[in-house]
Amino acid sequence: MIVDIELEQAIVELLRKAVVELPLDITKCLTEAYEHEKSPIARMQLRAILDNIDLALKTNTPICQDTGIPLFFVSKSSSFTHNLSDVLRKAVEKATPLVPLRPNAVDPLSRTNPGTNVGEGMPAITLDEHDKPYTDITYFPKGAGSENMSRLFMLTPSEGIAGVKRVVLEAVVEAGGKPCPPTIVGVGIGGAADIAIKLAKKSLLRPLGSRNRDSRLASLEVELTEALNATGIGPMGLGGDTTVLGVHIKMAACHTASHPVAVNLQCWAARQATLRIHDDGRMEYL
Repeated sequence: MIVDIELEQAIVELLRKAVVELPLDITKCLTEAYEHEKSPIARMQLRAILDNIDLALKTNTPICQDTGIPLFFVSKSSSFTHNLSDVLRKAVEKATPLVPLRPNAVDPLSRTNPGTNVGEGMPAITLDEHDKPYTDITYFPKGAGSENMSRLFMLTPSEGIAGVKRVVLEAVVEAGGKPCPPTIVGVGIGGAADIAIKLAKKSLLRPLGSRNRDSRLASLEVELTEALNATGIGPMGLGGDTTVLGVHIKMAACHTASHPVAVNLQCWAARQATLRIHDDGRMEYL
């Protein structure tokens, strides 16, 4: 059985890995975008992004100066008994000067910054339980450039799929170059207002290049990706063929008189890392 201090140290390393080492599926999609991009300016931007990713690894330096706010998604085994909230807070406090992480978490009214990335409701933890013999802790730092472009639309049921397409296109076009495209577009459909927003964010955890298991949503993801790339916004908003790397959708049942749609954008630096803690005490990074 691992003790809290061992878990805390493992999570500090998890935070370092997340902000320094971009997941391979993201790097692969960015490389493919560079190879297929026709615009010289867009290719220059994508080349700079790829060089940035390589330099971050070589120097063990965060990929972006905005290391985001600390968001955790946890799938917990029934055997996991640690006080996770306490461990995560301590790990974030320790990692902030050590990695380092930019101290982004502030009081929303006074704007006071404690310098620790810890505060009321922060780090934020989304906790689910499962019946598997391990616990997964995914760190998903979210920068302000992309997060500020989040949108929630409360459509009428009669607007249907056409309404979904319209508002997703509207959200990405209005965002332009602000979220540092090429982006990944997370879309949440259904539930209630808060559920749709959570679905949109959770959809961004899915590996790029994977297809939705619901054939209707898989088809919609492909259609929206093509439509958004046809806008010509391009890398960093400077024009080109690559505005988005992909569109991911999650769905939930909703009220018969309601049709919520949420859009949550993720910048090209789509950072995340997962620590798996097996019930027998073994730990591994995924």
